[in-house]
Amino acid sequence: MTGHALAELLALIAPPVCAACRAPVVEADRLVCAPCVRALPWLRGPRCGRCGLPRHRRTGCPAAAAAFAAAWAPLAYEGVARDLVQALKFRGALPLADLMAAQLAAGLPAELRRGECVVAVPAHPGRHRRRGFDPAGALAAALARRLELPLSACLRRGGGRRQVGARRAERRDPGRLAVSLRAPPPERVLLVDDVHTTGATLAACARVLVAGGCRDVVAVSYARTL
Repeated sequence: MTGHALAELLALIAPPVCAACRAPVVEADRLVCAPCVRALPWLRGPRCGRCGLPRHRRTGCPAAAAAFAAAWAPLAYEGVARDLVQALKFRGALPLADLMAAQLAAGLPAELRRGECVVAVPAHPGRHRRRGFDPAGALAAALARRLELPLSACLRRGGGRRQVGARRAERRDPGRLAVSLRAPPPERVLLVDDVHTTGATLAACARVLVAGGCRDVVAVSYARTL
């Protein structure tokens, strides 16, 4: 049986569903239905050049003291974008990584495409073992292919406390994340995570990269909390 015939048979047995809303999709090769694509919460308009937010809720930039030079994400972490991130992270929908990377690469401003390589925010080792994959690593690998840049595994993460479920103040504790270098980093890095929440994880990774000799870190993520 050919691959195409097998795909058609599987579509009859288990019709493909949208990764976001779980509704059936017409085209078997589509990961997200058309209504969900139209509902994606794109971040548009002017942004802060430092933190990437369209607006600041408090006085001053929240990334003013961060080690990364700039942060950017194409989408708000809400609605369909949140559903897609959760499908990747918690349902193992790995084909979404390439779709998300394509959307990220399509909108990434030219002035931020200055990295020599792509580096993923490393996964908490316990989470990696339980899942059997690394969502941020899958997204970073797909983005590296899209941008035709090498992928570097120069960061490692110890077994420190998890960020998921922690309060904002806890997330920002400088000693919370155990991140270190496994290899010298290049001078310019695109640092990739799936979601930018408080920016604490990205900032911790950027500090380690800069301390190791990296001169320029741009933090990019698929979606960010506003």
